[in-house]
Formats: sequence, C-alpha cells, structure tokens
Amino acid sequence: MPAQLLMFEEIGCEWCERWDEEVGAVYSKTPEGRSAPLRKVMIHQTLPDGIKLSQPVTYTPSFVLIEDGREIGRITGYPGEDFFWGYLGNLIAKLRPGKQTRNQQALAVRRKG
Repeated sequence: MPAQLLMFEEIGCEWCERWDEEVGAVYSKTPEGRSAPLRKVMIHQTLPDGIKLSQPVTYTPSFVLIEDGREIGRITGYPGEDFFWGYLGNLIAKLRPGKQTRNQQALAVRRKG
C-alpha cells in the first residue's frame, strides 16, 4: 500500500477548518501531497481496513503518515502552516527509500541539504 496521510477530524473542529483553508486547498498539488495523498477520517469512525496505528488518535486534527498500512509518524494538532510543512517533511523523509517516489526522494534530499 502506498504512503498516505490520514487526517483525523470531527465536526465543529476549528483547527480542522483552519487547516482546510490554509493547506487543504493546495495540499494535493504539492510534492508532499503527491507523495502521501490525503485521506480524511472522522475521529470516531472505524479505521479503514488494513490500517494499524501505534496508539489511538484522541485530538483533532491529527495527521498520521501511513506506509504499507502501518503508522510512520504523526502530527497531533495543527501548529500553523509553516510548522505543518516542516513537520510533514520530516515524516515523509522517514519513508523507506526503496518505496519512495521521485517526489519523496527529492523532498528527502532537499530536507537534508
């Protein structure tokens, strides 16, 4: 299963709405979005089949990077656009090199440089 970014949200979550406004509209067009497509999940919903988390999600929004159905890492809360991109880049750099797309490899090189 390719990498994906799960966004856990709930109705009335102001920070989820802020993320949607500041990041959500452009996410799929970015190298990060192409490397780990977004999949939104309501926090109290049953996890999608084949997904295993290291621990339950308790806050919204929470962003969990998944590769081959397993959690690679997470961002709990939305710290603002600038911090979000930095945190996400660090998570994407943890993906297995053999499984990385060209976008992921370029991001990892850019983050190290």
